[in-house]
Amino acid sequence: MNAEQAGRRVEQVLDRLAATGDESARAGAEELVRVLMDFYGASLARIVRLLDAPGADSRLSVLLEDELVSSLLLLHDLHPENAGTRIARALDAAGDHVWEVVGFDDTSGTLRLRSAGSGGCGCAATSAAALQAVENALTCFAPEVTAVEVETGAAAGEPALLQIGTPPTSRNGSGPAGGKAR
Repeated sequence: MNAEQAGRRVEQVLDRLAATGDESARAGAEELVRVLMDFYGASLARIVRLLDAPGADSRLSVLLEDELVSSLLLLHDLHPENAGTRIARALDAAGDHVWEVVGFDDTSGTLRLRSAGSGGCGCAATSAAALQAVENALTCFAPEVTAVEVETGAAAGEPALLQIGTPPTSRNGSGPAGGKAR
């Protein structure tokens, strides 16, 4: 079970309670969920502090690589990594396709990517599968990413395609357009 599945399950149970019309039972269930979330959140906060304390080894980084643990820390706003680091972690976890991050708008939640290569055949089906893998990984590691846009075209710094040929001639055929024949 992942965080998204657990969230859906909690919502289903609360919806079923709401459908019974017993407002007291529904309110009690919501309060129970809040109390448990607060308890687990406080416990996780202590675990993160202990693992991130000076002198502690890299146990915290091992936990952050686990999708379930990472999503639980995010749910409680305890994840020690910033969005950029978690986005990079998601791209690494998504497979062989190489993506370049063009930008992330934290206001809209839009991540802009450019394909920088692939371990696949380069066909549309491979690209679609690679993008789906990225979106799935982002759900776990960086849920603040709500939309992914893929930019096409040459990457920044790559030279533009230049066509080499003879320059167009002027109307009278005497030389380059807009210039005089010499």
